[in-house]
Amino acid sequence: MTRTNYPALATGSVSAAGCFVSTSLTPPPVRIDSPALQVMTDLTRVPAATIAAGTLVADANQAMIHRGVRMLFVVDEAKQLQGVVTASDILGERALQAAQNLGLARGELRVSHIMTPAARLDTIELAMVTRAEVGHVVATLKACGRQHAFVVDRDAHGRQFVCGVFSATQIARQLGMPLPTGETARTFAEIEAVLSAA
Repeated sequence: MTRTNYPALATGSVSAAGCFVSTSLTPPPVRIDSPALQVMTDLTRVPAATIAAGTLVADANQAMIHRGVRMLFVVDEAKQLQGVVTASDILGERALQAAQNLGLARGELRVSHIMTPAARLDTIELAMVTRAEVGHVVATLKACGRQHAFVVDRDAHGRQFVCGVFSATQIARQLGMPLPTGETARTFAEIEAVLSAA
């Protein structure tokens, strides 16, 4: 039976000692044996940053800066995943090589030229993640040689969807290791140092 009577909640006033506004979501610190869900970006709560494959690479870079992210999901009009593009793809050698191989000026490159296609992405089932610890995620990212791994689940119609993302850089940050971005090898070396010290 649906409830029809909802009493009002108690209200108060802003503290005289001051009240602060949270302008960014800071993930909580974790340990290597913390639940894996504590280092997953939950896309059922935080909307995924998306872009179309035909977007110019320069515009994709601006979209990342605007959203404060280092990765965009590449989707079609139906929001079906086509791949991902990262800041490293845009700012690194991948864009230069694509421009040379295709005979294009860098300003003519589109996301489709440098993205990692969906078929090449590594995924982990949500059911497995719910039983895993941070150390399992670190080992998985290292084994795949990736900066990101994508958590998938099924909707009521049986269709697969991405419900979460693991980022090696975010995990390192939550473990208490501020790191430069885009340095996957160093990220794993730093995380391993924490593992061996634990």
